[in-house]
Amino acid sequence: MSKIIRIGTRDSELALWQAKTVQSQLEHLGHKTQLVPVKSDGDLKLDKPIYELGITGVFTKILDVAMLNHEIDIAVHSLKDVPTLLPKGIVQAAVLKRGNVRDTLVYKNNEEFLSQKHAVIATGSLRRKAQWLNRYPTHTVVGLRGNVNTRLQKLEESDWNGAIFAAAGIGRIGLTPEEAINLEWMIPAPAQGAIMITAREEDEDFRAICSEINHEETEICTTIERQFLNLLEGGCSAPIGALAFIKNEEVTFQGVLLSLDGSKKIEVNRKEKLGSHHNIAQFAANYILDRGGNRLMDDLKNVDKQTQVYSTKTLTEAQRHLFKNIKVDSSDFLKISLNRIPKPVLKSKIDNVIITSQNAVEAITRVFPKEELQFKNIYCVGRRTKKLIESKIGKVKHSENNAKALADYLVDFIDGTDVTYFCSDIRLDELPTILEENNIKVNGVEAYKTILDATKIDVTVEGVMFYSPSTVESYMQKNKADKIAYCIGDTTATEAKKYFKDVRVAKIPTVESVIELVNENYK
Repeated sequence: MSKIIRIGTRDSELALWQAKTVQSQLEHLGHKTQLVPVKSDGDLKLDKPIYELGITGVFTKILDVAMLNHEIDIAVHSLKDVPTLLPKGIVQAAVLKRGNVRDTLVYKNNEEFLSQKHAVIATGSLRRKAQWLNRYPTHTVVGLRGNVNTRLQKLEESDWNGAIFAAAGIGRIGLTPEEAINLEWMIPAPAQGAIMITAREEDEDFRAICSEINHEETEICTTIERQFLNLLEGGCSAPIGALAFIKNEEVTFQGVLLSLDGSKKIEVNRKEKLGSHHNIAQFAANYILDRGGNRLMDDLKNVDKQTQVYSTKTLTEAQRHLFKNIKVDSSDFLKISLNRIPKPVLKSKIDNVIITSQNAVEAITRVFPKEELQFKNIYCVGRRTKKLIESKIGKVKHSENNAKALADYLVDFIDGTDVTYFCSDIRLDELPTILEENNIKVNGVEAYKTILDATKIDVTVEGVMFYSPSTVESYMQKNKADKIAYCIGDTTATEAKKYFKDVRVAKIPTVESVIELVNENYK
């Protein structure tokens, strides 16, 4: 062991303050020390948010390398910046007594903006951003990077209303302005406010020296918080907060996981007697994951993933989570405008009614309640449409998966020689053509208008999901047919085959079945 303990540290003002605190405590115990400042990737690359740098341990990696190369003997870190899994050969040697754990809002002028609808807050932390937007959803949050001095200067020169800092960070270097308040409602980052010392696992002498300044209570609390973070599989790129503290021989824990935009929030609170606290992190993580946390974490992992499949219909959250390791985006390529169907049409008794869309159901029931409708025989296309008809209008006599199959059935089994077809202004002529060729009169009623409203999608997208011939037509207005076409049924596939070389059809005409079709392709 060398006579002088070489203390590795980043060279920012705050990092040096922390390293000097460790140095002071070690020298107080009679050890000789030397500070070895280095710059980290997190310090050098200030043009990007931390979560975009793509490095595990963005502020600690260079110190880890220096330690493994025996250029330093120990390293000092802000514990919240340290990955929950340390590099092989490096261990936690000590944690100093914790400082202020809270986040602090530094504001300009006054705090009146907190009660206003619009305000601009700066932070480089996804956790702070998500919690702020959860509490103030109409505010705007902008990015902010740099050391404490740089960030305070950027705030002063900006037109922002405020910026969020770690209370311990600005407090330790004496930069907490009068215009600052602790955010007691915001759950801090796991291990926020704590200083950590790492050492080589093989260096038992250095580890023994560091253990002399270890603060056991802080170690217990930060260990719980970091275990919780690890069990959620989150890092600095995940909006996860955790705080444990000990009072009256009892450990209290608060944890939170949020969506990036703050619209979804899952919290957990737990108390255990000190000594019986070892399963708090596991309980809290399971609690979060079982209440939707798994879905939120999947969303977070897919944030930077390139979109592979695009849906021409906006997907529900439940539908999006049916995809297996596939990044999907969606939007409505069709806009629907319901028509006001003339009352005389709906007042009269109609023997045979054809409905092929849920939109037609909505148009019909918008004018008349089901009790006033006099539909004798109702024929429809699709299980969802059938379900909606029977909920809002009445019993369906017969349904098929597509329009052609329904037309073929009616040719053989219709009760009468005419039908009333509630349809869109854009429709395939297949059903009315088949019926009229077989001497069945079709009385078309335009129940709604279909407006083509395509989005231009990225050229890297590999596949597109279609739910009607009109979605195909809309897509082709702004995009090329150089992808896989996943179709809800044969009628849609027939239209897609006019443009696409690779057309695949779902087993049953539901969105979920189209999703299953996509999953099969990516197994």
